[in-house]
Amino acid sequence: MTAAGTGVHVARNLRLTVSTALQHLTEDPTTFALQTARRLPRGLRDGAVAVVGRAVRRDDSVAGAVARIVGGDSDAAAQALERAAAGGIAPRRAARLADVATAAGAVDTAEALLRRAPAGDPRADIARARLAWHLGDMSGALRCLEGHGGAAARLRRRWESEARVFRGAVPRVDPRPDYRAEPGRVLHFVTNSLPHTGSGYAQRTHSILVALRAAGRAPLAVTRLGYPVQVGKPFAAAEDVVDGIRYLRLLPPRLDAGFESGLQQQTALLAAAVLEHRPAVLHTTTHFVNAVAVRAVAEAYGIPWVYEVRGQLADTWASTRPDAVRGSERYRLFREREAESARAADAVVTLGEAMRDQLVAQGVEAGRIVLCPNAVGEDFLKEPRGAADARKLAGLDAGHRYVGTVSSIVAYEGLDDLVAAFALLAPRHADLRLLLAGDGVALPALRRQAERLGVADRVVFAGRVPRERASIYHQALEVFVVPRKDLDVTRSVTPLKPVEAAASGRPVVASDLPALAELVRDGENGLLVAPGDPAALAAGIERLISDSALARRLGAAGRAWAVAERTWAANARKYSALYDRIAAAKAPPR
Repeated sequence: MTAAGTGVHVARNLRLTVSTALQHLTEDPTTFALQTARRLPRGLRDGAVAVVGRAVRRDDSVAGAVARIVGGDSDAAAQALERAAAGGIAPRRAARLADVATAAGAVDTAEALLRRAPAGDPRADIARARLAWHLGDMSGALRCLEGHGGAAARLRRRWESEARVFRGAVPRVDPRPDYRAEPGRVLHFVTNSLPHTGSGYAQRTHSILVALRAAGRAPLAVTRLGYPVQVGKPFAAAEDVVDGIRYLRLLPPRLDAGFESGLQQQTALLAAAVLEHRPAVLHTTTHFVNAVAVRAVAEAYGIPWVYEVRGQLADTWASTRPDAVRGSERYRLFREREAESARAADAVVTLGEAMRDQLVAQGVEAGRIVLCPNAVGEDFLKEPRGAADARKLAGLDAGHRYVGTVSSIVAYEGLDDLVAAFALLAPRHADLRLLLAGDGVALPALRRQAERLGVADRVVFAGRVPRERASIYHQALEVFVVPRKDLDVTRSVTPLKPVEAAASGRPVVASDLPALAELVRDGENGLLVAPGDPAALAAGIERLISDSALARRLGAAGRAWAVAERTWAANARKYSALYDRIAAAKAPPR
């Protein structure tokens, strides 16, 4: 790209960044403030939280409540909001604080605050609508906004658009009966990717694409509309090349207003990319918004398509809310659209047996489902280093032993149980340290928990680990821990990290959940313990750090299993066979 072209592209991205920020700021300022604060560099974020905390001590302060939540002291925030709800709070301020409580997931407190908010007041009705929307009552949220203008009317229009998509609205693509594909070429349409996102989702996508290229395919990836600019990357290029894999970005000069219009815009840009690159197969992943765009293009152009179900995202959404949301309108529609997408695809790929069983229960033919589990490649296939050598490379104290994990730092991972378990172990093992590598919204709360339990000086928060160094951190551990909570999402979704730990020759202690039991065979390559039980977790870890022979045996068995059965090259062969099969079935008769 020329210098002039680069300047135009950056200016367009900046406009997109500003318009996105303004939309969120005007439609949901509380959530916008929380998300923005969490993305600040840690030093700046902690400094700002400390300043606000010292300056504002009132229970009914919006800024004070936001600062407590961002700082990881959710309990203090909830207590302050509860005191405000019980006191003589002004009605208008009650509505603003209810927004904070909703954003923090404190549903009962939000309801108590809204009982003090004036009926029929636009600001209060917006807060009531946000709470209803948070709980999945889409129709109820829209009713709260009826009869209001201004911000309420804008919010209603945006939510009506989203509700139409959840109720089955689909984008339109003009048919192209003259479409001709390039044999062997496959286009993956994905939510996010390297180098801007380092999640397990992005790592899996990249590993699949690299393995497909090695197997003789010509893979190309296209990311969703507005990514990565909309996640805070205003200087992102229109295309990235990582390890020879091309990632194309859908970054128009402006985004169409509304969820439904945005879906139509995304589909049109995807269709243009398909016409330019002429893939023989389209491949997309959860959730269903990706699938409906790919389905529209595939059916218009006569291209076979694959839907890869990497999780039940309706359950992920529900995992941060009260159990009652599983009876909500949004949850029901979310699951219906997911099942509809899987039934419509020419083939379905999923990660594990529990997820396959769910798909069959949703009406997907078992013969159209292919298992391609999480796997390993690159550095994880090399002979693992010793723990002491890995600790030196990671900059850790070689004189200590480390247990821990490399993970996204989110609530359902159960890392609070791991910190509590370590606090039980610490007095008995003076040389033991806890390593938590990764980042996420739950990190501030974990720091505060470690301080409260008196083990902060023995917990290492390593932050986000670069992809090329991930194997070092796995190998630096004596025991790799996966302490996931017992939730619908964790019972069905098989994560990548236990496979990487096994390939690193490290024994795994994991929660005894169906999805994890597919990866960790108790007594063979690791130990399974009761989920949500720090004492049981501590006992499992202690058994391995106290019995080096057992730890070596389990680690060696895990390594042998991962290298033999869980490689991306093996998955690439499955994908290639699947692509050939559905392409042949779709081909017109000679």
